Amino acid sequence: MATTDLSAYDKASIPNGKQFRFGIVVSEWNDNITEGLLKGAKDTLLEHGVTPDNIVVWHVPGSYELIYGSKKMQEQLVDVVIAIGSVIQGETKHFDFVCDAVSQGIKDLNVQHETPVIFCVLTDNTLQQAIDRSGGKHGNKGVEAAVAALKMAQLRENA
Repeated sequence: MATTDLSAYDKASIPNGKQFRFGIVVSEWNDNITEGLLKGAKDTLLEHGVTPDNIVVWHVPGSYELIYGSKKMQEQLVDVVIAIGSVIQGETKHFDFVCDAVSQGIKDLNVQHETPVIFCVLTDNTLQQAIDRSGGKHGNKGVEAAVAALKMAQLRENA
């Protein structure tokens, strides 16, 4: 359970993003959740100096497709990719397979390529939990992902 506000952070400690280009790959599945996450991520990037032209957004059918979409986005001369999805527990093991595949796939992209991919995939037991984490009472995981992306862009540049 989230114990802190996912949208809370020290704004003064975040690097300015005006020189960076960000790719965001968003799942269309559970779009009532993923579009809220996208808004949180975009608003945060813009607030930290990223120009609208330096934010590239692609939509893919579901969270499983985030892996391929993120891989192709890495080829688009972006500094960081944010993968946004939402998987909500159902009555079958499908949830477990999708969550495991997406987390392992995103991990593999980070190990195999130079462009970081930020994991912004909610894996909730209920729709209400997803709502609470996509702009609801626990804040917005998209904001947290954008903050991580800004920090990773700076790390990539300075490493």
